[in-house]
Amino acid sequence: MRNDHLASGERPLPDRARRPAIGERELIWMMALLMACNAFGIDAILPALDELAGSLGAQGNDRQFVVGVYLLAAGFGTLIPGSFADRFGRRPVLFAALGAYIVLSLACAAATSFTQLIVLRALQGFFAAGIIALPPAIIRDRVGGDKMARMMSLIFVIFLLVPAVAPSIGQGVLLLLGDWRWIFVAMALLGVTMTVWVYVRLPETLHDDDRQEINISVIGRNMRRAVTLRSTIGYTLASALVFGGLFGFINSSQQLIGEAFGAGDMFPLLFAFCAGSMALANWSNSRIVERFGARRVSHSALFLFIVVSALQLWFATQPNESLWTFVPLMAANMSLLGFIGANFGSIAMQPFRHIAGAASSAQSFLRMTTGATLGAAVGYAYDGTARPLALALLVSAIMSLLFVLYSERGALFGPPEPEVE
Repeated sequence: MRNDHLASGERPLPDRARRPAIGERELIWMMALLMACNAFGIDAILPALDELAGSLGAQGNDRQFVVGVYLLAAGFGTLIPGSFADRFGRRPVLFAALGAYIVLSLACAAATSFTQLIVLRALQGFFAAGIIALPPAIIRDRVGGDKMARMMSLIFVIFLLVPAVAPSIGQGVLLLLGDWRWIFVAMALLGVTMTVWVYVRLPETLHDDDRQEINISVIGRNMRRAVTLRSTIGYTLASALVFGGLFGFINSSQQLIGEAFGAGDMFPLLFAFCAGSMALANWSNSRIVERFGARRVSHSALFLFIVVSALQLWFATQPNESLWTFVPLMAANMSLLGFIGANFGSIAMQPFRHIAGAASSAQSFLRMTTGATLGAAVGYAYDGTARPLALALLVSAIMSLLFVLYSERGALFGPPEPEVE
């Protein structure tokens, strides 16, 4: 018998999970803000990188490791929670990840050296990776097909509001309290808030007949299938590459916008403009994806991404590139990512309902490690201009198109896909 609160096409929750009913709207907000804990952990510290570097004695581009090492460690960390969540359920693994996020945020606030902070950030990214890996699995427990793409787009709308405002929050904390350490305290408070909300309102979404064994061969088989199936692997790698360019922008954004282009205190607002354009695009995607299909929308956006990246590279090679050419083009490409990310991710997860946790972990691992490594390389190649970033965006977009062509066997712009359990 179906739960009355479930929308058409959603699977009923397990009998033991029928706690207070959680509707689609609240679930979307909850999953978005869980993932936003990760985004807040990255973006809130950006305005404080200069002060942090001076306080702990970091040199030059080394300050970027505060962001880069978190992303890379989170990528490796995503390998673990999905398989445990497929066995023990989503809730206990999610609580473990949130607990690690809270404790290690407070530990970062108490760091006394740059090396110590980098180690703690790596541990934070690794052990809190469940807040990245589990939301797609929880959504896949409920729906699939283009309906999942619509829900993931709405999640990304809310999720992206956090990076849009996080630098402003970080700068506000600096102005009010005068110390970058309080930004990590704010991260811990966000983690506590989410823990309480999840405990009170989120039922277990894993069905008994979908439970998997904790067995190395079973885990390995499930993960291998999730990252070797031809119809999905191209989408996983393609999203890793385009988001690698985005991570490169995040890593170097404070230096590029704030220093090279001389934006100064305008940096949080300009960063919010770029991130906000991505959120608006995800909202637009949620309105059209079930009508036109995730493939048609995302393939069109990828071609446009290539065009805009080529324009970015052309402007970056000009002797007098200005803030007012860089920011609109960067915002345009981030907007196009809003039509790519959720759709690519939903297409990649579609065949794996029965192993959604393992599939989400394996695919998140590939996306995060590839994207973080590329992003760190792009950020560390920063030379005072936008050229390294622009070149990386164009090359990664072209390679992404090749991976999509591989998965689709050369046939692009496929029709809408119905919800399938």
